[in-house]
Amino acid sequence: MTSHSQKAGSHKVSGQPSLGPRIAPELTPSVEELEAQQRHLVFRQFSYEDAWALGSLLVELARERQAPVAVDIHRAGQQLFHSALPGSTPDNDAWIDRKRRVVERYGAPSYLVGARFRAKGTTFEDDSRLDPDTYAAHGGSFPITVEGVGVIGSVTVSGLPQLQDHRMVVEALEIFLKV
Repeated sequence: MTSHSQKAGSHKVSGQPSLGPRIAPELTPSVEELEAQQRHLVFRQFSYEDAWALGSLLVELARERQAPVAVDIHRAGQQLFHSALPGSTPDNDAWIDRKRRVVERYGAPSYLVGARFRAKGTTFEDDSRLDPDTYAAHGGSFPITVEGVGVIGSVTVSGLPQLQDHRMVVEALEIFLKV
């Protein structure tokens, strides 16, 4: 199954302006580091049982940390796993959908997509030409990539600041993939 990493990411409330990422620069991974994570976290296969096990692992990590998150796993347009923990809200489900759509469109982690725009001195919201009510390049959604196949789905966490959402997903993937 997998190995281990860190924690997960933050969001704006619908209708409020995005203030951008609130992450200390020294803690912010570079675009290159994020791209390396994506290259490294690849499955040999991904089954319904894998979705259940990975989702359950994320729920276990969140419970240990008393993290008020929702967890979601999609494959080929089908929701295979979803759990909402105490303290999460319906807004977390909306964030999951928006971040997942970024992964589906770009084939890259939602945090990486946002980081690429920030590295160019702009924002996803300003330059992507995509509706920010439908797409969010905020941390917490990561592609499920199968070796020799490509991106087949996503695993998403919402409820923490965006970098923490991202790190929680990466940690679970590393544990699961044993890397």
